[in-house]
Amino acid sequence: MTACFTVEPWAVGIESVDTAHLAQEESVFGLSNGHIGWRGNLDEGDPRGVAGSYLNGVFEEHPMPYAEDGYGYPETGQTVINVPNGQLIRLLVGDEPFDVEHGTVHAHTRRLDLREGTLHREVDWESAEGRRVHINSTRLVSLEHRSLAAVRYRVQALDAPLAVTVLSEVLANEPLPVTHDDPRVQELLARPLEAVAASERGARSTLLHRTRRSGLRVAVSADHLVQISGEGTPDVTTEVDDDLARTRIRVDLAPGEELEVVKLVGHEWSASLAPQTLRDRAEEAVEEAARLGWDELVAGQRAVLDRYWECGDVRIEGDARLQQAVRFALFQVFQASARAEARSVPGKGLTGSGYEGHTFWDFEAFVLPVLTSTAPDAALQALRWRHATLDHARERARTLGLRGASFAWRTIDGRESSGYWPASTAAFHINAAVAGAVMHYVRTTGDQDFEREAGTEILVETARLWLSLGRRDDDGGFHIDGVTGPDEYTAVVDDNVYTNLSARRNLRGAAAAVRRHPDVAARLGVDDDEISAWEAAADGMTVLYDEERKVHPQSAGFTAHARWDFDATGPDDYPLHSHFPYFDLYRKQVLKQADLVLALYTAHEEFTWEEKARAFAYYDALTVRDSSLSAAAQAVIAAEVGHLELASAYLAELAALDLDDLHGNTDEGLHIAALAGIWTGVTAGYGGMREGDDGLSFRPQLPDGVTRLAFGVRLHGCILHVDITPAETTYRLSAGDPVTIRHAGEELVLHAGVPSSLPTPDRVEPITPTPVPPRWREPGRPRAGD
Repeated sequence: MTACFTVEPWAVGIESVDTAHLAQEESVFGLSNGHIGWRGNLDEGDPRGVAGSYLNGVFEEHPMPYAEDGYGYPETGQTVINVPNGQLIRLLVGDEPFDVEHGTVHAHTRRLDLREGTLHREVDWESAEGRRVHINSTRLVSLEHRSLAAVRYRVQALDAPLAVTVLSEVLANEPLPVTHDDPRVQELLARPLEAVAASERGARSTLLHRTRRSGLRVAVSADHLVQISGEGTPDVTTEVDDDLARTRIRVDLAPGEELEVVKLVGHEWSASLAPQTLRDRAEEAVEEAARLGWDELVAGQRAVLDRYWECGDVRIEGDARLQQAVRFALFQVFQASARAEARSVPGKGLTGSGYEGHTFWDFEAFVLPVLTSTAPDAALQALRWRHATLDHARERARTLGLRGASFAWRTIDGRESSGYWPASTAAFHINAAVAGAVMHYVRTTGDQDFEREAGTEILVETARLWLSLGRRDDDGGFHIDGVTGPDEYTAVVDDNVYTNLSARRNLRGAAAAVRRHPDVAARLGVDDDEISAWEAAADGMTVLYDEERKVHPQSAGFTAHARWDFDATGPDDYPLHSHFPYFDLYRKQVLKQADLVLALYTAHEEFTWEEKARAFAYYDALTVRDSSLSAAAQAVIAAEVGHLELASAYLAELAALDLDDLHGNTDEGLHIAALAGIWTGVTAGYGGMREGDDGLSFRPQLPDGVTRLAFGVRLHGCILHVDITPAETTYRLSAGDPVTIRHAGEELVLHAGVPSSLPTPDRVEPITPTPVPPRWREPGRPRAGD
C-alpha cells in the first residue's frame, strides 16, 4: 500500500495522516528551488520518514571501499548531507506536545499547490487533556529569492483558553538512517558538520558549520515575525549552542484567538568564503524577506510560476490522472533547477538523498531537453555547470589514456564518484548526452554567446574523446569498442548503436561549431586536419544491422545471444540485478531499460519508419524496465509506430511512478529524469514532436479518451503554442520572426500572432502486432528497486 493522493488538475493532496507512508509523502511534498531543498517533513519533525534539508552542492567526502583496487578507480566518494534544518516548528498546547500519534486528530490535510508553489497543511487536533487547536501552516522555498525558505505557522484556540508555546528550531547533525555499508563511512556521515560559530539577537539566530573532510562552510539563519489576533503579548526568547538554535514563543490565547509566526530561513554555503561573509549573506536574506513580508513572498512565488506555466503548462482533456501527473512532473523539474545557478541537478533533485545526491547522464539526456524547451534560463545554468567541470573531465580522460574530456558518470562537484566501472567508466555515452544538450540548447535558443564562451569547448573536447576512443578498420569504418550503452544489463560491448549514433552527432556538431567560431577553434588548437578527422569518423561510424532478423542489434552480437528465460522468472525475481549475477545478465538478451529504442527517438532521422516498427517490436519484448528511465522512450516510439494503447500504458506507468510509489523507493526522493519523461512522452508521443537540424516537426495523434492536448515550446525567445484535437491541430507563434515547421510532412510557415490550423492526421496503422512486454513487467505493475 502507498499514500493515496487526491487527483486534482493543479495540486497533489492527501486528506489523512498515516505514518507508514510518511517517507513517500515527504518526497512528493518536497519543495526546492535548485539551491535549497526541504523534504515535506511534518512541521514538528516527528513522526517522520527521513529528515531532509539540503543545499545543492553541499556534500561530504569519504573513502571509496573496494574489495580489490584497480587502476583508475576513484579514491574518494561524495555523499549529500543534511545541512542545519530550519523547517522545525514544534508546538506545546499547555504542557502537552502536539503529536499526530497522540491525542486525537479530527482532521489532517496537506496540499502541494502547483501554481502557488506552496505546501499547505491544516490540522484539527485535540490533546489527551481535551485541549483543542486548529493548526494552519504554509511553507515555500522561494523561487524568487535564492537563499530563502519560509513558513507561516498559525495556531488557533478553538473552544477554551489556552497557553501555547511554539518552539522554532534550526537543528544540525540530525540522526539519519544508515545509508552506507562501510562502517568508516557510516561514522563519518553520522555527524558530518562541525560547529564554527553561533549567534542570536532577538528572534534571530544563525548557525555556522563546516564539513569535516570536504571543507565546505554552511550558514543557516532564522528570524521570526510574530503577531496575535487578540490582546495578549507574546513572550519571545532565543538561545543557541553549537548544533541548535531555538526561538521560544509563548502566549495565552482566548477561544477563537490565533497566534501567527512567520519563520524566515536564509541559507548560504561556500568552499572559499569566510564564515563571517556567509553569516552576513544568510542574515541579509532573512532581513530582506522580513522587509517584504509573507504576502509579498507568496506573490513573488506565484509570479515566477505564472511566467513558467505560460509556456510550460501541458493541458490534457480526458485523462485527469495524466493531467495531474504532467503538471506535477513539470513543477518538480522546474523547482529542481530554477535557481541551481551553475550547480548540478541530482538524480533525485533536492527531494531526498537517494543515489547519494549524485547527478548522472540522465540529467542531460532527459531533463535538459525539457528545461531548454520550457525554462531555458535554468538549462543555461546547468550547462555552465558542466562547462565548469571540464578540468575534472580532462583529468579523467588523461587517467583513462584518452584525449579530450570524459565527464563523470556520477558526481556532485564534477569528480568521478562511481566505483562500479562497467556501468560508469565504460558508459562513455554520457559525453554525447552533454554535447547533445549543448547543441539542442543552441538550436532552440539561438544563444551564440553561450556557444562561443562554453558550448564549443565542450563539443571540441568530447569530439576529441570519441576520436581517441574509437578505431578505424581497413575499409574506413569507425568502431567504438568496449563501452556500455544506456542498458546496464548489457555491459562493455562493441559498437553500441545508441553510443555510436550519439558520438556521430557529437562529432558533426563539433565540426559545425568550430567553423562558426574560428577564433574559438584557434584558441583551442583545432585545425583543419582535426576537423576533417572528426567528419571522417562520423561518416564512417559503424551502425550495425542484422540482415537475418531485419533489426539493428543493440550492439555487436547482441541478437545472437540466448534470450532470457522470462517464463522461468517469477514476480519476486525482479529487479533482475538483485537476484541474478551480472555476468548472466550481460550474456543474455534482456534489457534493464530502453537502449536501441532510445536511439530510435534521439537519432530519429537515422532510421526508416519500418526499421523503427520492427526494432520496437523486437526490443519491447525484452525490456523489463528495472530502471525508471525506460518507459518514456517506449511511450514515444510505441506511439510513432502505431501502438497508441501501449504508449498510453507506458505514460500511465510514468504518471504512477512516484505518486503510487511504483518502484518502492520514492522514500529516497523523486525520480526527476522519469518525471521529465512524462513531458517527453506526451509531447513527442501524442504530439509527435521531433527536433533536429532542420527545426521542429510534428505528427500528432491522440489516443481514445483524450479530446485535447495543448502545450508550449520556447523557440528563440518566443513561445510556439501547439493545440491538438482529434479533428485539427493549431499552431500559434507568440512573437518574433516567422518560423518554419513541419506538420505530418507538410511545411508550414508560422507568423507571430496568426494561428494556423491543419487537419490532425489519421492514426498510424502498425505493421507489427502489439508487443507483449516480459511476463510480470507489464506497464504499471508495482516493482521493488530501481
